[in-house]
Amino acid sequence: MALAPGARLGPYEIIAPLGAGGMGEVYRALDRRLDRTVAIKILSPQFADDPARRERFEREAKAVAALSHPNILAIHDVGSDALTPGSPVIYAVTELLEGETLRKRLATDPPPARKAVEIAVQIAGGLAAAHEKGIVHRDLKPENVFITTDGRVKILDFGLATQPTPAVHGAPEAPTVARATDVGTVLGTVGYMSPEQVRGERVDHRSDIFSLGAVLYEMLTGRRAFARD
Repeated sequence: MALAPGARLGPYEIIAPLGAGGMGEVYRALDRRLDRTVAIKILSPQFADDPARRERFEREAKAVAALSHPNILAIHDVGSDALTPGSPVIYAVTELLEGETLRKRLATDPPPARKAVEIAVQIAGGLAAAHEKGIVHRDLKPENVFITTDGRVKILDFGLATQPTPAVHGAPEAPTVARATDVGTVLGTVGYMSPEQVRGERVDHRSDIFSLGAVLYEMLTGRRAFARD
């Protein structure tokens, strides 16, 4: 669902599109209540029409919002708005970041060893804060790590469901895949998942630590730790 500039979602006015993915679109928007620029992620219609998906989206967004950590993308609000009858628009409002993902940084200007360690330390700080609250990311990878223009590291999509997509051998970005378990859907990415996550078993904070190790290895060596089919 593409939104035109000027469209309103509750108190938020759409300014321009920022990007799109399997889960939906992301827009730059203006919060009319506080007069600040934010980012809004819109759930794709196939997710918005699923009550269980909507409930999970809102529940996990609230959990992440409660973390309030400088190395985790801040979530300001979640809501819904019926722009057309029978088709609710489900959205999450986050802080607007300026910079680039770690994936893009690795492709254009790989960090030296000292900087790689600094980035890893910031990621670890964000993960530790989440793990203390019992939240496991489950999909830590360079695409989900953002480096702002002033050098701060932000973990993106922390615990939020993403649409499963098949793995593509040799793709420039690691695709997200899903594996069903008795406790729901466990997210993960080929090449960054822990062994227990690959097997579809229950995961905890240790799985994120494994993924962080894979990310750090890639920053230091310039190649992925696991790159086979």
